Amino acid sequence: MLTFPLQAHLPFASRLVLGCMGFGGGWNQDSLAAADIDRAAAALDAALEAGITVLDHADIYTFGKAEQAFGALFRRQPSLRERVVLQSKCGIRFADASAPKRYDLSGAHIERSVESSLARLHTDRLDLLLLHRPDPLMHPAEVAEVCQRLHQAGKVRFFGVSNMHAAQMQGLSQHLGLPLVANQLEMSLLRLDWLEADVTFNDPQGAASPGAAAWPGTLAHCQGAGIQLQAWGALAQGRFSGRASADATPAQARAAALVSAIAQREGVAPEAVPLAWLMRHPAQIQPVIGTADPARIRACAQAAGWTLSREDWYALFEAARGRELP
Repeated sequence: MLTFPLQAHLPFASRLVLGCMGFGGGWNQDSLAAADIDRAAAALDAALEAGITVLDHADIYTFGKAEQAFGALFRRQPSLRERVVLQSKCGIRFADASAPKRYDLSGAHIERSVESSLARLHTDRLDLLLLHRPDPLMHPAEVAEVCQRLHQAGKVRFFGVSNMHAAQMQGLSQHLGLPLVANQLEMSLLRLDWLEADVTFNDPQGAASPGAAAWPGTLAHCQGAGIQLQAWGALAQGRFSGRASADATPAQARAAALVSAIAQREGVAPEAVPLAWLMRHPAQIQPVIGTADPARIRACAQAAGWTLSREDWYALFEAARGRELP
């Protein structure tokens, strides 16, 4: 059985990632409640039972309460920490009294963010730290220095990025001295520019996909360098797997109908089909599922148990893009 890129560094990483943005209660300043911890516990139990071991956090999720909720679980049952791959992200700062929303990949902020995440998560290490968004004011050498310090202290085992293209990764890698092992990007049946960049190259259809312009080389770079591609927004908020959407285009409606037909034919939950579509790509994309519902977690986990055919993959691609390939 083929391993996927992240397993080269973290052998018991799972093919799916549990996204933790929706945990910890609302995006407000309310305190973490016992019900929020119980909700995280139920979701984590379902995930582990389904073979999902990777947890995706960020310092900003529900203003830190998502990390606090899982930290409470690790405090309650320390052995849980050894059963999961724990990743978090840093670099986004919300508007406050002193400044607007901004990105901050200064060395001081990265270090402060990691220390705060470790405290909230009640752990001594992150398995993986992702730089959440490209910061135009980032100094690669400064980032490299703080990452080396965190790594040598045992506080972060591996590093990656999020929402960066190939040239940004290459520029950072020249300074880092440590491998970048993951890049988390928006990829789904709704967000197709990562594919359009390749299939419409040297064809007039490329003019209709302006979002694809930033993508050439990114997938190839990640594949060649053994960088794990993680897909955020993988289920497109359920618009292809059962959630009615008033703004759905005719193409999206046809793709949703095809997802339903494939799911019925294969005996899997509808959620498994868009995830299996991503996982069928030779880059071995690792979808992030953003749900706290145990039943939906189990439904998504079915994607890891079967392989979408080449014919179904292309049928879904054509349906979602709304026209025949060049």
